[in-house]
Amino acid sequence: MPRDNDQHPGARIAHQRKLAGYTQSGLAMKTGYSYSLVHQVERGHKAASPDFIAACARVLRVDVTALTGQPYMTELQQDRLAELIRPIRESLDLYDLGADAEVRSRPAAQLVVAAALLCEQVRATQLTKAASALPGLITELTTAAHRTPSTELWAALGSSYRTAHDITVKLGFMDLSTIALDRMEWAAQRASDPVLSAVRQYMRGLVYHREGEHTIGLRLVDAGHRLLRDGEQTPESLAVTGQLHLGATVIAARARHTDRVTTHLAEARSIADHVGEMGHVHWLSFGPTNLAAHEVSALTEMGQYGKAVEKAKELLMPASWPTSRRAHVWIDRGRSEMETGRGAAALASIAKARELAPQQTRYHPGARATIEGLVRQQRRTPDPLGRISAWLGL
Repeated sequence: MPRDNDQHPGARIAHQRKLAGYTQSGLAMKTGYSYSLVHQVERGHKAASPDFIAACARVLRVDVTALTGQPYMTELQQDRLAELIRPIRESLDLYDLGADAEVRSRPAAQLVVAAALLCEQVRATQLTKAASALPGLITELTTAAHRTPSTELWAALGSSYRTAHDITVKLGFMDLSTIALDRMEWAAQRASDPVLSAVRQYMRGLVYHREGEHTIGLRLVDAGHRLLRDGEQTPESLAVTGQLHLGATVIAARARHTDRVTTHLAEARSIADHVGEMGHVHWLSFGPTNLAAHEVSALTEMGQYGKAVEKAKELLMPASWPTSRRAHVWIDRGRSEMETGRGAAALASIAKARELAPQQTRYHPGARATIEGLVRQQRRTPDPLGRISAWLGL
């Protein structure tokens, strides 16, 4: 059933559409979606999918967050996460001030271990713990790297900036996530680490993917490939090359470039067959399992929801696989189940994602869109759906 307020994405799309001077028909024509869908979304009769929101944002020349309402401040305050953002923002801003005379940093080896631990916490979706420790670690690493510059310290600082990106993008602070990626490149250049720089281009590509800028996203992935092409070929560089292909797969899928999806999946599969599972290359999870997960995502992005559900059922995710990735697969599966009328299965999938990664799921636009879609499909909202909807703040 429709909401009784104007705080859903459809209402925000209608507001921005009018400001931009578009009719519903005009917006439909520009985005490539039907007039019926635009009309239903704006009236609150149908949930806005992430790809539809991204397409509208691109045409209306606004950030996706202007349409989704991110960051979700009420929920962030309830979870006591909002108060952790300012220290992260400050730590990202002080990168060029050199060593802080008042900071006594730990030995380099301990700092490297601490940076790796934060990455591991994010992959385990322990966002509060990681966000609490991150600003202090960035300050220590910045001071240590300026006092006694070394490749390992600059690389660890780059890793910490990557953690800042991961946390802020999951919580909906897209401006900070972009700044964190700029800082990541600043540190990667000082570490003389083209693999780390290529990872940064992969992550930049996904940022533009979320904004519906597919051409730019694919160009950034190509830039990542160029960084690795002239260097020494190692298992690590191969894994990042494969991950770049997987990123391009999802970007091309949302753009409905079927041929590119097929090409990038084939390239990634060839590399995965060669290197196997590699879960600790700058904290990526490249390998056959992640390839299968990205295939599910690509099918979902292309609207091939039935195929996505069948592929997701075949996907075996080991318990050792990062919690964040397992939860993401359940969210993709839930969206496809919702779109194919499997309401009970979709609710169970989102509930599974919540069980695995409650904070990640609460702030994930895909999870929210799926539950919103289920609510709109029901004449009467059953208690389990009502409870998870309320938990998401819908």
